[in-house]
Amino acid sequence: MSIVVENLLKQYGEQKAVNKISFNIQKGEIVGFLGPNGAGKSTTMKMITGYLTPDAGKASVCGMDVVAHPIEIKKKIGYLPESNALYYEMYVKEYLSFIGGVHQIENLKSQIDNIIELTGLTIEQKKKIGQLSKGYKQRVGLAAALIHSPEVLILDEPTSGLDPNQIIEIRNLIKQQSVNKTVLFSSHILQEVQAICDRIIIINKGNIVADDTLANLQKNNQSLEDIFKRATATAVIS
Repeated sequence: MSIVVENLLKQYGEQKAVNKISFNIQKGEIVGFLGPNGAGKSTTMKMITGYLTPDAGKASVCGMDVVAHPIEIKKKIGYLPESNALYYEMYVKEYLSFIGGVHQIENLKSQIDNIIELTGLTIEQKKKIGQLSKGYKQRVGLAAALIHSPEVLILDEPTSGLDPNQIIEIRNLIKQQSVNKTVLFSSHILQEVQAICDRIIIINKGNIVADDTLANLQKNNQSLEDIFKRATATAVIS
């Protein structure tokens, strides 16, 4: 398994942001991670990537515990957080060179050129990041997540701020990357999840309330919107 989550718990005071959840994701899967605002999606992703420490339970990536091997794990993961924090005063290529240097990438110049083309940043590559539209800033974040050729991609709202044409391009890119990577993908745009993902995990109030293939969840001709509404209105989905 590329990602294994076992009884993962994160608590703030008396509030359980993530309540002892468990799931596994295999290599090559694109898994949509859904839930209302505040359900625990981003908190779970941050614990899997090692940016937050669980209060209990365990998360492992590519067979390594994220708490015991934080540096090694970050080499395996490409992470695009919802906030997509960038250095606005840096030029696009300068920023990608900085990120590539952190990962000690060989043949960095050619890898930067490849990733710029792959993410559709060619026409904007000589600009400062702060001069870019929100959609192109999102592409820079995605390029940074991909530059070290990670085995696992964790994408928190990756199509946020993109126009319809850009969404299709990024959707195709994510699908292409899933051929040899594991992708955990969070989005509020249910149509995007339906177009990209093979499997859906729904979290509500820190608990997993659905985990199945999209085909199984929709076997009664239900829309993903109806499935989402029913799963997040009750404790479990039948």
